[in-house]
Amino acid sequence: MITLDFLNTCSAALFTETLHGIYEHSPWIPERVAAQRPFAALSALKLALQAAVRNAARDEQLGLIRAHPELAGKAAIAGELTGESSGEQTQAGLHLCNPDEFAALQKLNGDYNAKFGFPFILAVKGPDGKGFTRRAIIDTFSRRLKNQGDDELAENLRQINRIAELRLNDLLAYTPLLGNTILAWSEVIGAWSDDQYGLTCAYMTASHRKTAAQLAEWMREAGMQAHIDAVGNVVGRYLSDRTDAKTLVTGSHYDTVCDGGKYDGRVGILLPIAVVKHLHDRGEKLPFHVEIVGFSEEEGVRFNSTFLGSNAIIGQFNPALLDKQDTNGISMRDALRTAGHDVADIPAIARKPDDLLGFVEVHIEQGPVLLQQDLPVGIVTAIAGSCRYLIELTGVAGHAGTTPMTMRKDAAAAAAEIILFVERRCGQATSLVGTVGQLQVPHGSVNVIPGTCLLSLDIRAADDVTRDAAVADILAEINAICTRRTIDLALDRIVAAPAVMCAPWLMQQLAAATKRAGMPAFELPSGAGHDAMTLSKITDVAMLFTRCGNGGISHNRLETITADDAEVSAQILLDFLRQFKPKAQA
Repeated sequence: MITLDFLNTCSAALFTETLHGIYEHSPWIPERVAAQRPFAALSALKLALQAAVRNAARDEQLGLIRAHPELAGKAAIAGELTGESSGEQTQAGLHLCNPDEFAALQKLNGDYNAKFGFPFILAVKGPDGKGFTRRAIIDTFSRRLKNQGDDELAENLRQINRIAELRLNDLLAYTPLLGNTILAWSEVIGAWSDDQYGLTCAYMTASHRKTAAQLAEWMREAGMQAHIDAVGNVVGRYLSDRTDAKTLVTGSHYDTVCDGGKYDGRVGILLPIAVVKHLHDRGEKLPFHVEIVGFSEEEGVRFNSTFLGSNAIIGQFNPALLDKQDTNGISMRDALRTAGHDVADIPAIARKPDDLLGFVEVHIEQGPVLLQQDLPVGIVTAIAGSCRYLIELTGVAGHAGTTPMTMRKDAAAAAAEIILFVERRCGQATSLVGTVGQLQVPHGSVNVIPGTCLLSLDIRAADDVTRDAAVADILAEINAICTRRTIDLALDRIVAAPAVMCAPWLMQQLAAATKRAGMPAFELPSGAGHDAMTLSKITDVAMLFTRCGNGGISHNRLETITADDAEVSAQILLDFLRQFKPKAQA
């Protein structure tokens, strides 16, 4: 059997020969990596191979892409595929295409080659190595055909690296056991939704309660004491044998946005459960308690009230929220009562800061930075603070045909000018982003000048100074635009959340665990909000990001991660727990 030790110690020629099938007809890749041996871990070897691809000349990259066969293409029909490619296409069932599927793939192959000048590459074994369905392959093919050339070249190289990763796993008989478990669990709870066509899991719905019960069951199977508290948090505790032990907390949220993804939030619950189960199965205890919290609500979909679960944990749950109603007129109080919870018990949920060692959240990145860096994990430096506004612009509705352009008070035109300024201003700093995510013309008509326009504004940055400067400039420009266009302005600030810096002493320990896993300790800010922001009010926090696929997309059914990336994150958290030192000792 081939082992990493064998690859580290054999001759350069034998190293290259052994890895000849990892990258299709491209022995130059292992040739360039051989001199970097020895590799401390399989993950380090994978990174080195991927770096050789990334640093290659463009002609070499194009040659690598063109060395790969089309899916269900001429080479497959003629039986001319390499053994590796043949097995992969067979596992995806491409040899079983019906006439319509085969015709669709042939047309896509032709259109793709005509547009880009190279073949479409997809790691058809998929995120968990079990294989995409033919429908999923055709849908992915169709979606990526809309990409731009440079973006698609980069995506093909990423897919080639994923193919190589899976082939290397097979060669070394390596299975990402924890990663496979995490993805399998994600599939189970990802099938429970409030609607039929996508994943929506809103606070205290039937699917939400079913998900909570399953999380609690997995926690118990992992050797934890588990319960669901009065606000719906799922809490599991892996107890230390020490009588004086304090608690290190981890976790994330299990609710979703409407038509969301399977991994946002949930990976941060399932991954530590898998890690604790690994410890429990080996009879391994830690000198501190580990508490995993599946926070019941972070997204605010049903009652438009975010971070309910984590606010209860820190003792800042707002009882006035209990009277908020959903779109069906059901109050939060009644929803909790129907689910069997007693709201009188919510205050008792609050943790005592002195009992806590810190909070570490694992989360998918929800962005493309790690993907572009070819890295499976990253260490978060700060969580961006945000300011959000609802804006109402009021002009004068008028006949579209009879009102001269110079005499109009067009609310939508003012909104357009505002949106473009937000885009310009928020492009001036690296971590600064601005979004107008809602835009409406109430009672609009094709032949009426818009008299009213409603829009949202969300400004975020990793530090408050940068964000607040942008907010000030944008609000000043909004006032100037409205004055110039004679538009009445109403501004309602609905969120003002400060940025949260991750604790250096926790980041350093995460970085050390990351390096021991054979990874660089790459740092990046989080543009999205997380439960860690709330927990930072009572304890030090840190975050570990896991790479997203599909361009880094999140809050979307296309959200994806691989079992191998989940495995890397799990191994880092496992090592972090085993080596953890409290702040006083760090």
